[in-house]
Amino acid sequence: MASNRKTVIVTGASQGIGAGIAQAFHARGYNVVATARDMSTSNEFKPAENAAFVDGQIGEPAVAAKIVSTAITKFGSIDALVNNAGIFFSKPFTEYTQEDFKALSSVNIEGFIYLTQGVVKQMLAQKSGGSVVSITASRVVNPIAGSPASVPMITKGGIEAITRSLAIEYAQEHIRFNAVAPGTVDTPMHANSPKDAMKALSPMGTISSIGEIVDAVVYLTEALNVTGEVLHVDGGAHQGKW
Repeated sequence: MASNRKTVIVTGASQGIGAGIAQAFHARGYNVVATARDMSTSNEFKPAENAAFVDGQIGEPAVAAKIVSTAITKFGSIDALVNNAGIFFSKPFTEYTQEDFKALSSVNIEGFIYLTQGVVKQMLAQKSGGSVVSITASRVVNPIAGSPASVPMITKGGIEAITRSLAIEYAQEHIRFNAVAPGTVDTPMHANSPKDAMKALSPMGTISSIGEIVDAVVYLTEALNVTGEVLHVDGGAHQGKW
């Protein structure tokens, strides 16, 4: 069914930042295709008009194909994608296992590649441009002593690299690629984390809210002359030691 509304796909949309992003676009009048492993049981972004849910592991090609086909069948177009789904865990480099790397690669890298490929193919067919915004991490450029995360940052750093490459590859087609790199964010995942320790990770001594990350994603999605940008929302942490 064709729609005059723009359609956005949001991954990892069942909770936290992803649910906030999905809610924000829905409130702005977008059709929203929200996906996560257990999207249909989400308590944060509930079924609504002009919204569709897709359950599944984002790193599987068949799931990516289902997400794209759902958007096209239900809403008639794909105008934007937010690659929010991701996993992260911190441990010394020598303790990361083969299983750890496979899990990180499946969600953070394969999940980006398969879905973004399908979305770009549809945007090329539509010939009306589009936007892809991905969530990376401030730690890509500012590692934190005492909290090692070298292997997860291979994946997040790779997303920043491919974002810049794709921005040039598809500039003539007006398909824009950008990224948001959060620092410490006040999400349910950090509900039991000491707030003073979280504040110490920012030179401003602040913790970002979900809303601040959402605002950055919405801006990059709708900023028609911005591409290849990595927008840090981290209180200045990416600038280095303080």
